[in-house]
Amino acid sequence: MILAPWLASAAGGNYWVRVIDFTLLYIMLALGLNIVVGFTGLLDMGFIAFYAVGAYLAALLASPHLLETFPALQALLPHGLHTSYLLLVPLAALIAGACGILLGAPTLGLRGDYLAIVTLGFGEIIRILMRNLDRPVNITNGAKGISGIDTLSLFGLPFKGMIHLAGVRIPALYLWYYLFALLIVAIVIACVRLQRSRIGRAWHAIREDEEVARVMGINVRNYKLLAFALGASFGGIAGVMFASFQGFVSPESFTLNESIVVLAMVVLGGIGHVPGVILGAVLLSALPEVLRSQAVPLQQALFGSVVIDPEILRQLFYGLALVMVMLFRPHGLWPARRQEAQA
Repeated sequence: MILAPWLASAAGGNYWVRVIDFTLLYIMLALGLNIVVGFTGLLDMGFIAFYAVGAYLAALLASPHLLETFPALQALLPHGLHTSYLLLVPLAALIAGACGILLGAPTLGLRGDYLAIVTLGFGEIIRILMRNLDRPVNITNGAKGISGIDTLSLFGLPFKGMIHLAGVRIPALYLWYYLFALLIVAIVIACVRLQRSRIGRAWHAIREDEEVARVMGINVRNYKLLAFALGASFGGIAGVMFASFQGFVSPESFTLNESIVVLAMVVLGGIGHVPGVILGAVLLSALPEVLRSQAVPLQQALFGSVVIDPEILRQLFYGLALVMVMLFRPHGLWPARRQEAQA
């Protein structure tokens, strides 16, 4: 894993390092959603909304957009609004967690399909809000999105361009990889500790039978809200990282399709099983890019021309793979031992 960006760059250039970086972002999202869906058994179809909250928070507090919209604010901050990411990350976790509680509070009595529809609506509300909050006061810049977001800088080291360390030139993409990997390690440790704790056992009881859990004295309401808040916090952190990594955010990055993809990662890998969720995120984010890059040369080698558009072919195999896995591995590719024994 330490050598992954160097090996990927040697094999196919920095494009593949960027693919790996985005894969790590999806792993963060999948681990956050796994707390809600895997540990607690709550079907959340609007998880991408928390990702958007974190991304737009970073965009508003670490870009010139607000200063351009409010001249009075620009007079107060002549050097620009450059909020430190050491402040943005915990702030995004808190605000996204609060949004998770706001989503969870009115849905405590809902289960299954009904909960999925409500959370789906919440995700769409956030996306449409970001798209239309450019009038009468331009807060989010609408469909154009917000650009010029400050890149992350740690200990005076900016994560952009080419960086010189000890006489070695290192692309910033490599540093992003190591930062994302460290964040994932921290999230995995938190998830495993939570799963093995009293909180995790309460979530497990709620997932298996909510009524029995309530009879046993578990405060179902509080534990559900805690699951929504913690999962949303991880989504908010991933959103801040995405905004800084891209330097640009727009509503088109937070569509319903993204929520479905993240949910598919959790289900495909092994719902409730942390290593399985990581495997699912890797497969559904990295392998489609491999197929996209190889579809054209493979068709040219076999048929002498491109018969099927690479994007159509990618979606075809993507859907077929999901169908086959759900037929032959209904508990996921790497389920927890208990689920594998039941299967």
